Amino acid sequence: MIPVQNVTDQTIAVLGLGRSGRATAAALTAGGATVIAWDDGADTREQAQADGITITDLTRDAAWENVSALIVSPGIPHLYPKPHPVIARAYDLGIPVDNDIGLFFRSFATSDWQTFDRTPQVIAVTGSNGKSTTTALIHHILTAAGRPTQMGGNIGTGVLSLDPAHDGEVIVLELSSYQTDLARALTPDVAVFTNLSPDHLDRHGGLGGYFAAKRRLFAEGGPDRAVIGVDEPEGRYLAGQMAMAPPDDRVIRVSADHKLDGPGWSVFARKGFLAEYRKGRQVASVDLRAIPGLPGAHNHQNACAAWAACRAVGLSPREIEAAFHTFAGLPHRSQTVAEWGGVRYVNDSKATNVDAAAKALGAFPRIRWIAGGLGKEGGISALAPHLGSVVKAYLIGHSARDFALEIGQTPYEIAETMENAVARAAAEAQPGEVVLLAPAAASFDQYPNFEKRGDHFTALVRALA
Repeated sequence: MIPVQNVTDQTIAVLGLGRSGRATAAALTAGGATVIAWDDGADTREQAQADGITITDLTRDAAWENVSALIVSPGIPHLYPKPHPVIARAYDLGIPVDNDIGLFFRSFATSDWQTFDRTPQVIAVTGSNGKSTTTALIHHILTAAGRPTQMGGNIGTGVLSLDPAHDGEVIVLELSSYQTDLARALTPDVAVFTNLSPDHLDRHGGLGGYFAAKRRLFAEGGPDRAVIGVDEPEGRYLAGQMAMAPPDDRVIRVSADHKLDGPGWSVFARKGFLAEYRKGRQVASVDLRAIPGLPGAHNHQNACAAWAACRAVGLSPREIEAAFHTFAGLPHRSQTVAEWGGVRYVNDSKATNVDAAAKALGAFPRIRWIAGGLGKEGGISALAPHLGSVVKAYLIGHSARDFALEIGQTPYEIAETMENAVARAAAEAQPGEVVLLAPAAASFDQYPNFEKRGDHFTALVRALA
């Protein structure tokens, strides 16, 4: 746990008592604060109270006496579509509102640095797509290179539940727009922006507000180095805002779309090859095509961002390339779970929409595609341009027959269940083909979540042995 600094003898209110809220309450208490807390869920309040957290109804005016700050969990609206009533009351009273990310940076950065021979660092990753994989890949590379490291934030451990900093350690954080939007302190050593596509627009008042939330990671104090994906206009704008001049190597531009020119520092992937350029000269090149944990252009973008971030903290090209080959991928995200008889089995259960499924389908040349579940509004007709590599589709779940009407001339069969789909695909697959679970649909017709769906696919595949 990282005790929160500079809160001794203050009364701090906490709203939301999920994983991050409970960790926040504990870290504030460890820092000497008096914590009062509230959650809209009665069961959650009861459990927190049983664990020793003081429950106070923050919807009542009397609760706010002597409160110095309100700390909010990331899932609670603080501005759009409208602030939660407790947050609105804090605004009315002029009480500062923050979150655990703000407390982390405020506390981590005020440790006694004189005790360290090598100063600890923080790499923070944000963006619309790929930030979980990029974060996990950076952490994996650092671990493989022998650097002490921890991973947390929107992935893994809550930030205040991490251990206090160690000598030479690198903390790797995944940060969502909800987290960057509200944090009052954002001071990473290296900040990474992967890409931008419309998401969570109701929480940010539109695309401009969503981008502004991401951009705060680069504006609140400013990182020593900025790794910025420039395949969208917003990324190119951000890179231009951060650089003082074209050769400014505090900005590392990243692309999985085209070769990057200019005298600055860049990392890009083209036709499956990663290249690093600095001051107009190529300093590294890696063939990504044979790396099983990083299939497809979307993962090549993740690889470029992770490469740049690790180079920014001093790792060598050789160390990073070696670690690429041992990266297994995240569960349910283009995860290779087995290879039997020359057939590769890939779990991308998190591909719950058309955009994610399109990226998965673009990653392999010959695919036995398992798709279906609870279809989303608009169906899957937009996937038509991405079905050229599909040898056959095996359709499951509630929307199987609807999907069959939308995939044109692609061969298919209605498998109904995951058991049938895996068995049929395995029986028909030829060496060199990939059996890919990329459902393009929600899981709730047959599974409680996409993780359970992916776990079932993985268990069935491993049973084939």
